[in-house]
Amino acid sequence: MPFYETTFIVRPDASPQQVETLAGEVEGMIKEHGGAVTKTEFWGLKSLAYRMKKNRKGHYVFMNVDASGETIHELERNFRINEDVVRYLNIRVDELEAEPSAMMKSRASRDDRGPRRDDRDDRGPRRDDRDDRGPRRDDRDDRGPRRDDTRDSDGDNS
Repeated sequence: MPFYETTFIVRPDASPQQVETLAGEVEGMIKEHGGAVTKTEFWGLKSLAYRMKKNRKGHYVFMNVDASGETIHELERNFRINEDVVRYLNIRVDELEAEPSAMMKSRASRDDRGPRRDDRDDRGPRRDDRDDRGPRRDDRDDRGPRRDDTRDSDGDNS
């Protein structure tokens, strides 16, 4: 059977438990039609690049699927019917990756970093006197009157 990577976005007001339940239903539907889900990743609540169906965020779910084309067609039909699914994307791939996806790797690399430094060693201490622009001039009287525009009707200054 061909391999597919399936990603779908669920409404932001759905709880993480509802997203997991929906992913379980999708997995059950795939198994019912003779396919198999080898990996499921919950990428969490993320901002969308643009508004979709009046939503600015969504819960992302990624699956590696080993199923026939008819199963994927039925899966897409169910995604279109389900009101909780904002968008979906199925891509046929040559082989499924066993390691975590790039989204999960980037999250792990962020967790490996140490705590943020507040001592500012690399930039030196913060200056308390931030008045590097000088005092503010509130009155415009010392500059004199504004110069009138002396251009001709054709735009020349001569």
